[in-house]
This record gives sequence, structure tokens and C-alpha cells, in this order.
Amino acid sequence: MNVVADCTEARKRRAAEAAATEVRDGMLVGLGTGSTAAWAIRAIGAAGVRIDAVATSEASAALARSVGIAVRDFADVARIDLTIDGADEIDDRFRAIKGAGGAMLREKIVAAASDRMVVVADASKRVAAIGAAKLPVEVLPFARAYVADALGVMFGRVEARADYRTDNGNLVLDCRERRTDDWDKLAHWLEAVPGIIGHGLFLSQVDAAYVADGRSVTMLERAAGGG
Repeated sequence: MNVVADCTEARKRRAAEAAATEVRDGMLVGLGTGSTAAWAIRAIGAAGVRIDAVATSEASAALARSVGIAVRDFADVARIDLTIDGADEIDDRFRAIKGAGGAMLREKIVAAASDRMVVVADASKRVAAIGAAKLPVEVLPFARAYVADALGVMFGRVEARADYRTDNGNLVLDCRERRTDDWDKLAHWLEAVPGIIGHGLFLSQVDAAYVADGRSVTMLERAAGGG
């Protein structure tokens, strides 16, 4: 047994179960993607609350249905009460990097439609400043070479995720060694490159975080108007 991995999973589970207590009967809930979000989906299912959900990936939708959660097509949904998702990194300003699971575009759309977005994480994901994690960028296959070349302006390393397509049918380029510490500038630059469909910078979407460390879970709330 890998003791470190087992402890990490236990922390993810505790954080997810704490966040799941925000779910109430009658809500429409956004379900994130990844191992931590999966714990939240299981916790919501176990709680037996009567909700509808939208899922940010086919894998999350399948898991939700398997634990008795009704999943709706997001194409028919304009607003969501609450979204619960994981993060690859989150800092004290509630800026996050997401996308290790490849669902960052759908996750960002669902977050934008949500009245509240909650991140669940083990303590290793809470950082003083985001940036150590790779930044995933979702790319239209037609524009792969052009976008990879363009990304060289802002990153020292750009690597295509091997043998991988998102649920949208797109590619993912994982970027490292950024050439700027201005996250807003970087986000705006990425959004201006033709062929980039989405990216893993979540700079303003997260409202709260449940972070598990040891046997305790800390709930952190973004201050009103905080950035």
C-alpha cells in the first residue's frame, strides 16, 4: 500500500465531504472533474439530497448517475446554484490553476454560470502563489502547430498531451516556464490567440475553498469584492 497516496486520498475525501454539506434539496449543482471532485460526487450521492446536476465531463456524469444523481444537459441550463470542483493549485487570493483532468473549458463555463463556486483540495494544493503546476491550454486540432508556436512567446516549454482529446474533441497543450508573473495579462493574452479554446487559469471564479490537512478541514471564503 502506498501510504502517502492513501493519506492524500483521505484528505481529498474529507474536504469533499465537507463541501458537499453546502448542497441543499432543490439545487442545481455543477459537478467538477478529477479525483477530488469524484469524492464530492460520491458524498452528494450518499447524502440523498434531491438535486439535479450538470457535469463538466462524461466521466463525472457517469459517476453521478451511478450514485443516483439526476444529470441534466448543460446546453439547456442558464444558471447553476452551486458548483463543486477540485484544483491543481489554489492560492490565498483564490486564484487557481485547473485542468489536469482536461476539463478546464467546461469547468470554466459551468463556473461562470454558477452563483457560487467551491473548490475542494488537500493541503498540498494550497500554495503561496500559483505557477508551479503546468498550465493546460485547450486547442482546436486545426490550429495545433500555430498555437504551439505562438505559446512560445509566453512559455519556455509547451508539450502536447500525448494520445489525448478532451470531451470536446480538442487537444491539450501543457505549458511551463512562463515568461510573466502578471496572471491577468497572461489570461488576456491566451484568450486573444486564435485557436486557443480555453485555459486552466481560474483567476476570479472561486468563491470558497475547503482544504484538508491532517485530520482537519479548513473552509476559506473569498472576501466580498476580493480579488
